[in-house]
Amino acid sequence: MEEVKLHGTCYNLFTYRVIWALKLKGIPFDYIEEEHSDKCPLVLKYNPAFKRFPVLFHGKKALSESMVILEYIEDTWPQNPLLPIDPIDRAMSRFWVKFAGDKGHCIGTMYYTIGEKQEKAIKETMEMLTIIEEKALVGEKEFFGGEKIGIVDLAFGIIPHWLEVIEDIVGVKLLEPHSFPRLLNWVQNFKEETVIKENLPNRDDMFVFLKNQREMLLSSS
Repeated sequence: MEEVKLHGTCYNLFTYRVIWALKLKGIPFDYIEEEHSDKCPLVLKYNPAFKRFPVLFHGKKALSESMVILEYIEDTWPQNPLLPIDPIDRAMSRFWVKFAGDKGHCIGTMYYTIGEKQEKAIKETMEMLTIIEEKALVGEKEFFGGEKIGIVDLAFGIIPHWLEVIEDIVGVKLLEPHSFPRLLNWVQNFKEETVIKENLPNRDDMFVFLKNQREMLLSSS
């Protein structure tokens, strides 16, 4: 088996998506922590378009962008599938993955802006969470695809843990039990799954890191 190496950065959801996928598949890999910078030579070489980690090496092959990497992992190692077998269910999973990619940026915008821009991002985040609650988590399901974690759960991985910390930093509370009972039930199930629970960043350390990053971003803008 060709060697698998993952280069990523601490407290970065995109890095953790790939860690979770590799762990769920039972794939041995080496993790290399990189500098949290869009000027890192490795990321400039292998992801010049978006300038961000993670970067996965499988032998001599290199891939970037977390959801692209997850698709590659799924195609390369079929055990413990992240996508359903049924073509319609697979298509719907990819729909929600795209939704997460297209809409999830509003959480980041809420994190690194203030004033009217932040208020708009908070509104957009609430709208996104409402759609997830009402359309994606229908029925009595532990996870988006049913009884086990799949690619959609990993795509929405920013909601558990990361959104909770961002809420504390920004000073807002969005995930209220009366508004999002299904979503909060999923958050609990997701974070209690062994692979996820054992591979989450320390909450206090992440809070300090993200708070400092936000202050740096706001001071430079």
